[in-house]
This record gives sequence, C-alpha cells and structure tokens, in this order.
Amino acid sequence: MAQKTFSIEDCTVPEKILLAAHQLEENGQSPFTAEALIVVAWQKYPKTFGLKGFDTQYPDSNKVLASIMGEKGLARRGWLSKAGQKLYTLTKDGHVVVKRILKGEDRPASKQSNVRVNKEVDKNLLAIMDCVAMEKITGGLKQEVTFTEACKFWGVVDGMNSAQIDHRLASVRKTIDHLDRQIGLGTAVLSSGQSISQNDVSKAVEAFKYLEERFARHLNLLRARTAKV
Repeated sequence: MAQKTFSIEDCTVPEKILLAAHQLEENGQSPFTAEALIVVAWQKYPKTFGLKGFDTQYPDSNKVLASIMGEKGLARRGWLSKAGQKLYTLTKDGHVVVKRILKGEDRPASKQSNVRVNKEVDKNLLAIMDCVAMEKITGGLKQEVTFTEACKFWGVVDGMNSAQIDHRLASVRKTIDHLDRQIGLGTAVLSSGQSISQNDVSKAVEAFKYLEERFARHLNLLRARTAKV
C-alpha cells in the first residue's frame, strides 16, 4: 500500500499552534508569551491565523487564544502548560504530538474527529456562519452591524410574537452551546460542505453575546410591539 503523503497544511488549527510553540522553544523562548505564540503562528500560517481580509498584514489573536484557553483548549488537554500570566510551555505530551506531526505519523483520532449534526443544528449553523452580521463581526466591523442584520443572525422575522422571538434566540444559543460541548478539537461538516472548528464556534458564541447585549433595547421594543398586536 502506498504511503500517504503528509503535508503540514493537513494539520488542524491546534496542531499548527503546537508547531508554532515548538518553534518558539527551539529558538530559546521557554516559557513563551501568548502574544509571541500569536505572532509566530500567524507568521508560519498567515492564511489560518491572519485577520480576515488582511491575513498577510495582521494576525487574528482570537483564532489562537480560542484554541489555547477554555475547557477544550490546548492547556486543558495537557499539551500546553501555564507557567504564569499568559505564559506557556510545551508539555511532554505536547512534544510527543509535535514529533508525530513532524514525522507524518497518525495523531490520536479521537481528539480530531468529525462531529455529526442534525438537520436543525445544520440549518441554524448555516444561517449563522453565512450571515452579514457574522461576517462583519469577524472582520472587525461589529459596530457597523444593524439590528436587521442581527435579526437574520438569530432567525427573527417580522410577525413573530414575544414568545416566538425568545424561542428563536434560545434555539440559536442552544445550537451553539451544544456544538461547543461536542466539537472539542475536531470539526463539524455542514450540508454545504463547510467545516466548522472550535475556533468558529467560539466566534459564534462571542457574536451571539455581543448582539444580544448591544440590541437588548431593540429586542424589548420588538417584543412590546408584537404584544400589542
């Protein structure tokens, strides 16, 4: 059987971050700062860690931070170890994964599995990821998002009453939270063929919180208006 040709571009986002961390330590930076990791990850893989629309000019720090912090981050999985405030080192397990990557060996599949989503989750995620509000937020233009665009993010349409509005918001939040718990370091492939990573889910969570807080008054006015009809 012919051996599969290995390419660094086949690596997952977390694996690329580990390779960036490895480079820092090879250059004598141990422990290294989160900021240094962000810069090196972007320099090595600008298409992966660059700011949307400006990938060769600026890094997107959230793409790296979302993969190293939190319940499913690299630190939590034991591949990076905190050595202080925003200071990290590669752990023994992290070094093992790096060696496997560099040798083109298989990594633990359970940590990079694809997550299956049902039709409702698929529909909600397609609407969220492809909407104008999400595009503006991830592109650094969140102040330009309109209430109409926020409603499309939530799936709120004209004619909905207060209960229906609340149900839509709860449904979208439930979808995001469910996938956030399930996806880990793997990916979810939607019916459109689009792959959703933990980083994408983290952005969706942040977008939901931002839009709900920013347009809280607008939502309350909409609920009050529909209650009078």
